[in-house]
Amino acid sequence: MSDARVRLRRLVESAVLIGAAVALSFVKVWEMPQGGSVTLGSMVPIILIALRYGTGWGVTAGAVAGVLQFIIKPEFYHPIQVLLDYPVAFGALGLAGLARGHARLAQAWLGSLAIGGRFLAHLVSGVVFFAEYAPAGQSPWVYSAIYNGTYLLPEAVLTGALLMALLPALERALPTGVHSTQ
Repeated sequence: MSDARVRLRRLVESAVLIGAAVALSFVKVWEMPQGGSVTLGSMVPIILIALRYGTGWGVTAGAVAGVLQFIIKPEFYHPIQVLLDYPVAFGALGLAGLARGHARLAQAWLGSLAIGGRFLAHLVSGVVFFAEYAPAGQSPWVYSAIYNGTYLLPEAVLTGALLMALLPALERALPTGVHSTQ
């Protein structure tokens, strides 16, 4: 396959998966009062991009998905908050690319741990911009960690389970496997 076709295929696959991630982000299993939710696997498509094409491509795809989510349903409090809660948080999902080339179980669970990067971005945003919601006397760090962990921990478990189910099928379906070197 020519280089142009390989690049086009990568771009089209990524666009479809980014679209799936954004669409799935609106299929909410459970929603938190000040934002954040457990979705029907909305982070899985971005993690698949990272596992297939590497960390850099995955970070870019995640950032694009975050920007699209902001455009569709913006929650704006401050420009830095927007950066932390959208492109930085979702771009961090691309860190799953670090698990590329590992065994399937490692890809699924290390891939879902990329959600830890998203957690850190939301944690900082919560401390800086949403500390007012913390109960009196509670550290904003503790409040933000509890708040964001309440939805991101179940999302990480669901993501890991979905990856374990999907990775074998993707390895069979994709001619170059999940971790394409092209």
